[in-house]
Amino acid sequence: MLSEPRSGRLASWGNALIAGLVSPDDAVLAIVGEDAVHRVEGVPGESAPVGLTLALGRLRTLGVTGLRVALPMPGHPLGLSGPPEFNARALEAGEAVVGHGAAFGLVPQVREAGPAGDVHVEVVWHCLAVREAPPADVPSLGEAERELAEALREATEVLTRLDVAGSGPVAEAAIEAYRARAESGREVLAPGYPPRAVRVLELARRVGTLVSLAGANGHGGAVSASEMAARGEALRPVERTARRAQVAAYNSVVEERERGAR
Repeated sequence: MLSEPRSGRLASWGNALIAGLVSPDDAVLAIVGEDAVHRVEGVPGESAPVGLTLALGRLRTLGVTGLRVALPMPGHPLGLSGPPEFNARALEAGEAVVGHGAAFGLVPQVREAGPAGDVHVEVVWHCLAVREAPPADVPSLGEAERELAEALREATEVLTRLDVAGSGPVAEAAIEAYRARAESGREVLAPGYPPRAVRVLELARRVGTLVSLAGANGHGGAVSASEMAARGEALRPVERTARRAQVAAYNSVVEERERGAR
């Protein structure tokens, strides 16, 4: 199931802050979410980690006009543009934020702290140099929506044939949980995002839910090795398509600004 990445919250609400659509306090509150604290290390001109408000303000002063998301996996540098050092750290974290307008990027380091029963999450974002180049393999919103619809149809057909599309109380509970998140998910994308971006992000999560349910239901009706292999082959490109769409949704504000500036 596709989760809400911290890089998505930072890019979404950071873009709204840069555009003057939300206050710094509201942006930071939304970015931190249920975590205890977020700090940023390596901000130019700062010798120690600083808070999000100062960091985002400094990056804006240095020329950052927008924030993009990267969700790389081994063999798929989705949303990255280099250099190798930044790509390697982003790949290890599984996510990153890449600045537009100035060559800076942010990679999260997440750690849990506190005694058993009172554990809280602390996040340090490492500010690093990035290469100013188009991000890898990110589709437009229109492309992402079309690809998701096709991937959903194909995966549903294959998984239904293998009897692993999801059924029973566990699947029903997971689908209900998705629906509840989808309602609140309308606020995940900050002010300034087009309705189509919200629609694409929700569809990506729905596809991710299908992938998660298929993987969580054991072998289902797939009793042969060939059927199990077919399920895996069906899920891999679907999950990849959903991640590409997720990045396209988060990055859509920056892409629209670029088109408007041409």
